[in-house]
Amino acid sequence: MPTEYLQQIAESNSWGAIGPELGLGILALLLLGLEILLPKVAHSVIPRIAVIGQLAILASLLWGGMSDATVGEAFGGMIRFDETGQIFRIFFLITSVFVSYLGMVSLDRKTLPQIEYFHILLVVTAALMLLAQANHFVMLFVALETATVGFYILVSYFRDTVVSLEAGLKYLIMGALSSAILLFGIVLLYGAGSNPALMGSSTDPMNFGNLSRFLSANPADTLGLLGMLLVLSGIAFKIGAFPFQIWVPDVYQGAPIPTTALLAIGSKAAGFAMLMRLVDVFSPLGDWIYPLLSALAALTILFGNLAALTQRNLKRLMGLSGVSHAGFLMLGVIASRTVEWASTAVMFYLFAYLLASIAVFAVLAHIEGTSDSELSLDDLGDLAKRNGFLGLALAVGIGSLAGIPPLAGFIGKLLIFVAAFQAEHYGLLGVAVVGVVISIYYYFGVIKAAFFEAWRFSEDEEQGEEPIPGARLGFFGKLAIVAVVAGTIIIGFYQGPLSSLLAGG
Repeated sequence: MPTEYLQQIAESNSWGAIGPELGLGILALLLLGLEILLPKVAHSVIPRIAVIGQLAILASLLWGGMSDATVGEAFGGMIRFDETGQIFRIFFLITSVFVSYLGMVSLDRKTLPQIEYFHILLVVTAALMLLAQANHFVMLFVALETATVGFYILVSYFRDTVVSLEAGLKYLIMGALSSAILLFGIVLLYGAGSNPALMGSSTDPMNFGNLSRFLSANPADTLGLLGMLLVLSGIAFKIGAFPFQIWVPDVYQGAPIPTTALLAIGSKAAGFAMLMRLVDVFSPLGDWIYPLLSALAALTILFGNLAALTQRNLKRLMGLSGVSHAGFLMLGVIASRTVEWASTAVMFYLFAYLLASIAVFAVLAHIEGTSDSELSLDDLGDLAKRNGFLGLALAVGIGSLAGIPPLAGFIGKLLIFVAAFQAEHYGLLGVAVVGVVISIYYYFGVIKAAFFEAWRFSEDEEQGEEPIPGARLGFFGKLAIVAVVAGTIIIGFYQGPLSSLLAGG
């Protein structure tokens, strides 16, 4: 019997279906090989090879589409291929391409190894793509920990600065704690689902489908409820939801700007990919899970916006505003219980958040004269006057995050709010509106700092002109920023192409 079972699992393996992930792994190894073979040009050529390789894999996903051969379960039920997973694959690849660009900008100013950064980034991206398609807790945990270990390294990559090492240590401690909580919840679910005395017990309770059927038959099982609570708590750490957001400001501030962008976008999206899938698994416990998520969403929105009000450090401000965005996204997840298209609204919001965040982080990466961790509102003084291109990009990015029409962020918030209204979550909708109003204050504080004359002491003026931000901004840098700015504006006016992509999800 074990031999037949293993043979059935082997027959379900579909290596071609995970071609993009395998491609990223091969590309990551290729970078290390090229560094050995071409040491003289590794610094300038290999990062560009990484970007070109990712663009090629992304093109194959966009143009290849979903085929019947890649729909369904594979690898013994470990992975479930569907259109939602395909969309998240595209999302993570786009994120990785832009983070690679930010890495090229930031690492050029450091006397640190560069190739290893892009190697780890590719491995993390592949793990996130597998995580979004996990259909089994073993696959979920292995993919999640692969990505998390990579994040530990990327956060502390600027090892010549104390603040980066401190951020890496804090993320290591908090990440280990969240992983322990998540794993303990998985163990409880496994123990409950394996109990032969309970109805619906399965030989493989770690499979999401089997676990959902078990919970349907035993909705009041204590171990099942406690396991669900711990698993959701572990995911709340990853998305930065209240009260598990304590690591966000310090880690965002200390990490290199490319890593901060990857945490803000990729890690958050991976958390919501898990949450959306597990909410379906835990749907038999809806009387418990949805009130819990509603309370967390309201507190997350209020905390994130209130805590950001007094922030002047730009990376900490982006971290705390990201906490509030997690609350808005949770509102969409909650609404998906009764509103079928709410999950599509969540993914639309994530794409809008991706474009806006990259625009902001790209501007921050091109502000010279200060360390990444110390970037503040004062460093934006007269940005629009000194470099109108970066000033426009910052205005569009911040405006979209604030939900100013007609930018993509406004459409994303509108869709989430309409879904919440149709789901009759009027209290949560009221909290969300209050959160948006509060966020206007600190978002427009950023615009004010960049577009209005900054007052200076006369001694500062005598020291000479400050360096012009983006002085080393080349053609491809401008192209990347134009792409995210244009995308934010175009999607705000015309949602057709993105809506068509998300319609199947």
